[in-house]
Amino acid sequence: LSGADQSAFGLAATAVTGTSTTRATLQGNYNALLSQIDQLAGDASYNGVNLLAGNNLQVLFNENGTSSLNIAGVNFNSAGLGLSTIAAGGFQSGATITATEAAINSAIGNVRAQTETFGTNSSTIQTRQDFEKNMINTLQTGASNLVLADQNQESANLLTLQTRQQLEVSALSIANQANQSVLKLFP
Repeated sequence: LSGADQSAFGLAATAVTGTSTTRATLQGNYNALLSQIDQLAGDASYNGVNLLAGNNLQVLFNENGTSSLNIAGVNFNSAGLGLSTIAAGGFQSGATITATEAAINSAIGNVRAQTETFGTNSSTIQTRQDFEKNMINTLQTGASNLVLADQNQESANLLTLQTRQQLEVSALSIANQANQSVLKLFP
């Protein structure tokens, strides 16, 4: 915060006599926010994996595990971000405020960088998921085309085969009768 900003929030480091209630309130708010950051990082778990608590995640893209993505977790609780609670009266010192401001800016930079990394990983997973979904749809369509047949066409084919079979049986019967007739000529 610039000097003007610090003055606007009652944080000016010049000639503070006694304690500033505004600074004490801001310090309390800051410490409460750190508690919220810790709770948020602790609650950011999915299926037992919490990337904000340092857990790593391996995403498998095929059934035999030869294609995967490893996502490294980070410790993004308040301590992992380099932020620590301020003891009572700590914000009464301009140096403490300046150091806290630098720590907050550093934490914001770390979160932004990690957001880009998680975003890239998310994009990779989404691309693979879309690919797999399209592959499944293609395979299901192909399987349906193999299994589902035109009933009229299949009925006509069956009737043709049955007619051929009857003709073949009749031809065999006629041929067999002809052989019997020839044998009857020679007693």
